[in-house]
Amino acid sequence: MSCLLFHNDKDKYRYSHHNGDSTCKGIDVHEIFMAKSRVRLLLSHIGILVCLVNCYISLVKDKLCSSSIWKITVILLFAKFVQYKPVKKESIVILPEFGVQLETHYWSGQIARRFVPGGKILRPVLNDCVTPFTCYWSLALILRGEDQLMLVFQELKPPLKLLVPIWKALRSSFDVKEGSST
Repeated sequence: MSCLLFHNDKDKYRYSHHNGDSTCKGIDVHEIFMAKSRVRLLLSHIGILVCLVNCYISLVKDKLCSSSIWKITVILLFAKFVQYKPVKKESIVILPEFGVQLETHYWSGQIARRFVPGGKILRPVLNDCVTPFTCYWSLALILRGEDQLMLVFQELKPPLKLLVPIWKALRSSFDVKEGSST
């Protein structure tokens, strides 16, 4: 069974939920898709173009002396630092008997996967993250033997209405009771 929830043309995010069907009983897949931002992609390409123009001007003007090599090195390091890695989707695959697999899919085709064993998960939590400029919600896992929380969505910051069904599915899969304190 597959269902699509919370999709709106003006929203940046789209949520998809796939329950285990007859072939994959018990597997629960939650995906959050990011709309591709053409403005951010255009600005990224303009930034790369500006870096290339600066490199060309340095090479033509200085006739490739030692100062131009330093300029090119600094420009390339800056370009690498501000490189835009657009995220296509992030998903969480809940395997109640085994654990949780977290995946980040990039538009370039690269996929980053992490697996968290079920025995390590103490409880999923919803955090209200406040920074000097913004406030957003995040879904994290409290892990046994770890000092820090593990964020479920590393790159995306989906709204609370998309995080709540995933949080409830995690709680029910790993038997976290409403009043439990572990």
